[in-house]
Amino acid sequence: VQLQASGGGLVEVGGSLRLSCVASGVAFGNYAMAWYRQAPGKEREFVMSIDFSSSLAYHRDSVKGRFTISRDNAKNTGYLQMNNLKSEDTALYFCALGSRWYQPKETDFHSWGQGTQVTVSS
Repeated sequence: VQLQASGGGLVEVGGSLRLSCVASGVAFGNYAMAWYRQAPGKEREFVMSIDFSSSLAYHRDSVKGRFTISRDNAKNTGYLQMNNLKSEDTALYFCALGSRWYQPKETDFHSWGQGTQVTVSS
């Protein structure tokens, strides 16, 4: 199983980025997908998740109304659209596949990508 995250970069406060996560070696459409992030000196934290069929999603409160998670199972790809970015969104963002989309824990995810850096400058 390989998850390749991309799309990170340097953006100003209020800007937007779209992260992608391409999966290979796995039946992508059979699993929930999530995005996590880890800021320097902090523990990795949950951002958003989506169920296998794209019909249900769950998010942390701080990204509500700003981030959108989606997936295209035909392309084995998941996305995280991030709008109105804030400096506190600066982190290394990881995608993950697993068994649970609602209130998941890290242990619910069996496969992780390598991370893509998002830096929001003020």
